[in-house]
Amino acid sequence: MSKEKSFEIFGTDGVRGRANHFPMIPETALALGRAAGKIFNKNIGKSRIVIGKDTRLSCYIFENALISGLCSMGVDTLMVGPLPTPGIAFITRAYRADAGIVISASHNPYYDNGIKFFDAQGFKLPDEWETEMERIIKQSDYQDSLPKDNDIGKNTKIIDADGRYIEFVKATFPRRMSLKNLKIVLDCANGAGYRVAPLVFRELDAKVYSYGTNPNGLNINDNCGSMHPQLIQKWVLEHRADVGIALDGDADRVVMVDENAQIVDGDTILAICARDMHKRGLLKNNQVVSTVMSNLGFIKAMEELGIDVIKSQVGDRYVIQDMIKNDIILGGEQSGHMIFLDFNTTGDGLVAALQVLRIMIETDSKLSDLASFVKKFPQTLVNVKVKKKPPLESIPQFRETIENVESILLDRGRVLVRYSGTENICRVMVEGNKQKQVTQLADSIADVVRAAIGDEE
Repeated sequence: MSKEKSFEIFGTDGVRGRANHFPMIPETALALGRAAGKIFNKNIGKSRIVIGKDTRLSCYIFENALISGLCSMGVDTLMVGPLPTPGIAFITRAYRADAGIVISASHNPYYDNGIKFFDAQGFKLPDEWETEMERIIKQSDYQDSLPKDNDIGKNTKIIDADGRYIEFVKATFPRRMSLKNLKIVLDCANGAGYRVAPLVFRELDAKVYSYGTNPNGLNINDNCGSMHPQLIQKWVLEHRADVGIALDGDADRVVMVDENAQIVDGDTILAICARDMHKRGLLKNNQVVSTVMSNLGFIKAMEELGIDVIKSQVGDRYVIQDMIKNDIILGGEQSGHMIFLDFNTTGDGLVAALQVLRIMIETDSKLSDLASFVKKFPQTLVNVKVKKKPPLESIPQFRETIENVESILLDRGRVLVRYSGTENICRVMVEGNKQKQVTQLADSIADVVRAAIGDEE
């Protein structure tokens, strides 16, 4: 690997980029495996690490490279194959492994991929560990940690990971309760949940219509799943289903659809679960964590219930950090990451969906009834593909355009412009009282960004 390349390769959710292009090349995966092996040898001693993936074609490249790098440093690896990201976090704990690695680009298109690490408890690795990995890779600093010839690592294929995770997810749903009276449409996004997700709901006796369960390596998130809920809206109406459940490529996000085919996003799912836990006296410290992207309607709904909301940076990593810091057990993002720390250490789309279904059954309510107390403010989000990510303030006319939009909205709305931490995208969000107005204002900001740094490819 060229030492002239930058090795600041970790973003907000591990390493991510276009497969076969720096940094997501086989050499990086090999080097990450070796660097991780050195760190674990130093801090833990002889280690074993779980490796899972989603259904992207390029996962084969990085899976083998990671295993090679880890084994070369004396680390034993446990290969579980395609499994949701929260499943890897669970299996890491179940096997008492020292870490877990997920090969996935989550909701991104098939041609992207990523590598992210969990610690032994299933939480993301500390930033300082990632910084140390980058240093080791940059300096090719491995020789002092090579194992003896008879102590290199070995790889073992785990064959019961699916079943273990399915039972774990089902255990978050009351044993006395059944889904036998519900018709569910499920969209697995041709991703990591394609095997386990349908079984979870069927084994709880639901009538399940499954889609997005035929991955071919190229169709993950392809006009399906939580990023494209218009399909599941159509299928809910066609099947006259009670609810639709759409996962993303690694099944750590969920977006739901009510019986009228109306989208129930992460903000509303979080609100439904927070209200339920608040009523039952289970909402620790009477607080939840959301992000700066959360709709003002969600904030007001929580205020009316007397629930405090802590706003984190965007990204489940930061949501979880604020949850741990403030001793909070419930958090989530508008995009559909739902974290129930009583159950798992990362976003889990299946666990979140089951909590909503439980509330529907216990209250004898339709999903539309549960969602109705959150009165959303009109909001527009425009994603602008960009060639680079300079400071936003350096973009010509950016500050003037923002000031103009804010002068129009006054105190009846808000503006948020930020770069994605995992893609070359600038996200422009405008919220206000009138949908037509916020759409026009968001487009005006997006046009400025697009003209300066837009990538039309």
